[in-house]
Amino acid sequence: MSAHGEPTPMKSRKCGPLQGVAEVPGDKSISHRALILGALALGETRITGLLEGDDVLDTARAMRSLGAEVVDHGGGEWSVTGVGVGGFSEPDAVIDCGNSGTGVRLIMGAMASCPIAVTFTGDASLRSRPMGRITGPLSLFGTQSYGRSGGRLPMTIVGAADPVAVRYVMEVPSAQVKSAVLLAGLNAVGQTVVIEHEATRDHTERMLAGFGADITVEETDVGRVITLTGQPELQAQDIVVPRDPSSAAFPVCAALIVEGSDVLVPGIGLNPTRAGLFTTLREMGADLTYENERIEGGEPVADLRARYSPDMRGIEVPATRAASMIDEYPILSVVAANATGRTVMRGVKELRVKECDRIDAMARGLQANGVTIEEDEDTLIVTGRGAGTVAGGGTCKTHLDHRIAMSFMCLGMASEAPVSIDDGAPITTSFPIFSPLMAALGARLEQVN
Repeated sequence: MSAHGEPTPMKSRKCGPLQGVAEVPGDKSISHRALILGALALGETRITGLLEGDDVLDTARAMRSLGAEVVDHGGGEWSVTGVGVGGFSEPDAVIDCGNSGTGVRLIMGAMASCPIAVTFTGDASLRSRPMGRITGPLSLFGTQSYGRSGGRLPMTIVGAADPVAVRYVMEVPSAQVKSAVLLAGLNAVGQTVVIEHEATRDHTERMLAGFGADITVEETDVGRVITLTGQPELQAQDIVVPRDPSSAAFPVCAALIVEGSDVLVPGIGLNPTRAGLFTTLREMGADLTYENERIEGGEPVADLRARYSPDMRGIEVPATRAASMIDEYPILSVVAANATGRTVMRGVKELRVKECDRIDAMARGLQANGVTIEEDEDTLIVTGRGAGTVAGGGTCKTHLDHRIAMSFMCLGMASEAPVSIDDGAPITTSFPIFSPLMAALGARLEQVN
């Protein structure tokens, strides 16, 4: 059974050309951060284009529980009246972050240097994910954590009463860990320094600067050095959330593999730390162009046009690119199944600790639909036989993972036989309009009774 209620089995059938404009929702990463930093600022932050998926709505509820005033004005317009850095109050009840690893880990960081205790929980998927990668570095500030075996939720975090700034060298590339440390450093005396050897998405650094924090980023011989001076007075901002590149990946990739397709996806954020998928697709020979390139809210943005690309070829994706496209490997593997030759994805072990073990989930699902797969702990290799050659006909387990569910729905659009999934309910966590949006383009998706 789905943690979202009764499971919603779905089926995707081969369809005609996908045509039209796909207006995907706001960026999930930026939406989380806008709510959290708005809650830590002074004054009223106005947010336009907030993603109203389950994950972000859970973060909005969490900010209310911690003392901020969060108001939904309708149509993606929200306001947050903050409590200031260090101003969070202890919530009356457990904070439920649903399915969101980003939400729970960033909120843990934001409250870690406040003298309060907060208990966190989530759905079955989130409760199975380890939190030690967050609680370890947060303990350097003086934070204490008490959870289930293996560092799993439910977990109580006791914030540091006298937090001291830290210097932290990232052990693995993770924007969640980096962001948690920086958010904890906001209320610590002195300069918190984070060193990352591989650049990860930098929305937190950009947004902290936008809210008035004293933060610098320097490229050095030892890596990317981020220095944050603690206890600033963050000032409320007006934020326009760009459309989510991770959501855009699905209509873009579906258009590339469905014969005759031509789809425009407007207003997509192209932050260099997030655009690895689109770079990879173009290297494979995809007919994917950027139109109307511009800067909005400090982030690079463009309209993406994707056309059917029957001549894509498998490539080796550099391991150094993994951090910039970690959420997009599931849908890339669907494209790879429709390309010619081997697509080798290395440096992807982070996928094994996402909403589920995404390497295993994609490998099993693709195999069930006639695709040749190889894998090891840190690698996924898909051997494709060209456009339209995927047999289909299989039923795939989603493991409560929204990206797995959407990826297999896209696979079915270009497969000889329909592709089924055991549960499409998790899709609402990040892309609540996925099914109607894809149907409007021409996809044939249906719920199975």
